Amino acid sequence: MSADEALLQALLTELAAAPDGMSLPRLCKRLGIRMSVLLRTLAYLGDERIGDAQGPGWVRTVEDGARTLAHLTDSGRAVAMSLVDPDDSPAH
Repeated sequence: MSADEALLQALLTELAAAPDGMSLPRLCKRLGIRMSVLLRTLAYLGDERIGDAQGPGWVRTVEDGARTLAHLTDSGRAVAMSLVDPDDSPAH
């Protein structure tokens, strides 16, 4: 897995665990990355067009007062759930 793929997976996993969204500074801290890296990654995963490519629409950002929160969309949550290793889930 490349570093970019690892970052995408980690970001989707963090957001899947935060149904009410997570602030961008907190995401940076949890992922150990700079804000500029996070913003580029969120842009890549959002629904905006970058050059000729349409984003997948897996994340969106929402202003909440002075904070900006990142949320998974329904399609992003489906992707995040597909990344979960069944062997990592708790036994029933």
